[in-house]
Order: sequence, then C-alpha cells, then structure tokens
Amino acid sequence: MKVAVKKLKDLERKIIITIPVEDYEGKFNSKLKNIKSKAKVDGFRKGNVPKEVLEQRYGTSIHNEVLNELIQESYPRAISENKIRAACAPQVSIKSDDPTKPLVYSATIEIFPDIKPKFSRWSNYDKYQIEIEDNDIDAAIDDIKKRYGEWNEVKREAKLDDQVIIDFFGKIDGEEFEGNSAKDFKLVLGSNSMIPGFETSIVGKKLSKFKIECSFPEDYFKKDLAGVNAEFEIDLKEIQEIKKAKIDKDLFTKLQMDIKKESEFRDEIISRMNNEVAAQEKELTKESMYETLLKTNSFQTPKATINEQADLMRKDALMRIGHSEDNAGDDLFPIDSFMEKAEKRVKLDLLFSELINHFEIKVEKQQVDDFIEEESKRYKDPEQYKKWIVGQSQQLEQFRMIVLERQLVENLENVLKSKNKVIKFSELANR
Repeated sequence: MKVAVKKLKDLERKIIITIPVEDYEGKFNSKLKNIKSKAKVDGFRKGNVPKEVLEQRYGTSIHNEVLNELIQESYPRAISENKIRAACAPQVSIKSDDPTKPLVYSATIEIFPDIKPKFSRWSNYDKYQIEIEDNDIDAAIDDIKKRYGEWNEVKREAKLDDQVIIDFFGKIDGEEFEGNSAKDFKLVLGSNSMIPGFETSIVGKKLSKFKIECSFPEDYFKKDLAGVNAEFEIDLKEIQEIKKAKIDKDLFTKLQMDIKKESEFRDEIISRMNNEVAAQEKELTKESMYETLLKTNSFQTPKATINEQADLMRKDALMRIGHSEDNAGDDLFPIDSFMEKAEKRVKLDLLFSELINHFEIKVEKQQVDDFIEEESKRYKDPEQYKKWIVGQSQQLEQFRMIVLERQLVENLENVLKSKNKVIKFSELANR
C-alpha cells in the first residue's frame, strides 16, 4: 500500500491511497471460491459451476464488496502509520477501480491542529474575590421569604412583583403565530419572563380586557419572530400579592436547615452564601484563566468539529424547551447562533487536551475516591450515596474529569500570572 498526503486549505488534507492489484485479486478469488462451494446454477452440479459463469453472475457484487473491504481496512492503517489525527469522517472518492490495475482512492478529511501550549509572561488572568455586604444578606433573606410565601388575591391595580393570572392571544399583522396564546397563565410582573414591554404594559391595569403592543427582541431564539412587532389581547383575570413566609421551624424544614431558633437563621444564610461565593470565585477565576490562554494560544479549528458541537448545543437548547430537531424548524434556535460559542468550546477542549499532555497529568483511583468522599458529605446518608455512585459509570467519568481539571488549574496557577479582581456579590446576577 502506498500513501500520499496532500495539504489543502487550512486543516483539510487529501490522503491518496494506492492498493496493489494482488490484494484485490486475493480477496476477490477467496470470495468467489466461497460462493462456488455453495452456488446452485441450473445445468451444473453444486460445487462445479465454472469460474466464468460465477464471475458473470456474481462478479459485480463481489467487486463492490471487495472495494468496500479494502477501503475500510486500508484507511485506518494509512492514517495510523502516517500519524494523521483525523477530526471527521473521510469523504472518499475512488480514482481507479479497474480490477486489473491497483486500486486508487482519495480520502478528504480535516485534521486536528498541532498545538504547542504557550504561557505569556505579559498576560494576567483575573483572580476573583467576591465581597458580601449586609444588604446582600438582607436581600437573600427577603428573596427566600418571597419564594416560600403565599400568593393572596387583591382588588387593586397591578404592581411590579405582583402575580397576575391572564389569558392572552397574540397576532402579527393579523396572523396567529406559534406560542401566541395561553389560558390562566400565571405571570410575576418584573420577572422578565416575557418579551420586552409585555409585563410593563400590565402594570397599572385593573381586572379588565385590553390590548397591548410589544416587539420581540432582535436576538430572539426564533429567527422569524426576531424584531417583529406583535399585538396581544389580554384578559387580566386576577391580581395577587405575595405574603412573605415567616422565619420559623416550618421554613427551616423546607430549607433543610438543622437549626431551631430564628437567631441562627441569618448565620446559616451567611454560611450558605459564603459557600456559594467560594465556588463562584473558583469558577470565575478559571474562566478568566482559560480566556487568557485562548488569547495567548492561536490555532485553527476543524470546521467539522465546530459544526458537530454547534449541533449538540442546538439539540440541548431545543430539549430545554421541549422540542427536538424533528419537530422544530430551522428558524427555532438557528444553528448559526451557536457557531461562535461552539468554536470557543472546541478550542478549549483541544487546548485542554494538549495541556494535560504538557503537564503529564494523570488521575489515580484514590483521587476519584477522595472526591466521592467529599461529595458524599452533601447528602444525609453519605454511605448510601457512596454505594450508589459505584454503579454510575457516566457520573464517575464526570468526577474523573473534575479531578483532572482541578489538577490542570493547579499547574496553570504555577506558570501564569494573576491579578486580583474584587467584585460585589450583587454583580453576580448580571454576569
């Protein structure tokens, strides 16, 4: 077998593979011999059908089968022997399939880039520190009291933070559209769960029927509705205001707090917020670290891999709203809207893999066991959790990746420069 590799545009490569005619003949004759022992042809005894007759009857199918087998066997060997890292399935084109001559075909692919990690002395990543103020704690407690409170009907105009029960029916240029209507729909005014202008148009209204006009945002996930003006008929049927929950034993139980006194409640909230902040500081710092690495390390990315990642992101987005590719049109979360994020994800994955090799990082079983021990403390029955997790292969692999990334971050902290960045807890909601 002969292999020639031709460089095309960017990461595209054309692999031209030539297979000796002897390899073809060996396979063809072997298959023909196997058929001869079984073939039943009128006028001939079983096992005595002449070769010429068999070739005339079965030659084309055997020829195609042999070609397929030779390609399936030779392509993996060709890329392995030439140390080619294919990023996608090959596009095969047969140049010559004359059985009396060597088989020649080409396989066009994209390859993964060769990356040699660089660590800039001039670029700093942000090491985050999040400050919690008294008003943040007050706001967190107030939010809990609202979330666990009760909605009570009121007879007045609707205000921000009220919950309203409405029927709505929308049209665009007099025509209905998907998702244009609902009955007995519960909506908290100010939650920003509807398109801009929808909720504010209800503020100040009494129980009544009225019409409103508002526009879909330019970046709306349904391309055909982006930036379009719509008219809605609203039937405001009920207005409710929240009666905040009391800080008592019932609330402690709902929040799974092992406390008995109201005086302990604030301390418990502070403790939970500190835990949240610690996790957020690590996550934001890690994101900044990766962004710095991406700026320092510039390399091409296989288009096929980006397309695959964008497709996965779109499927995930569709699944979150109860759709699938089969029942969603191209305008619902168009694939183009995921391409930028997909390219960044692929670049990070490729860089991550090279950095693991660069630092020679390995994950030992004991490290995963230690992580499971750490995780188990979050559950009421740690021993039961540890027994359960043993049979969860997918979850265990996720844990292994977390441990791997932790080690990577530790290594990066030793080779990258950082600068402290202090932000307020209230800023997290806007990130």
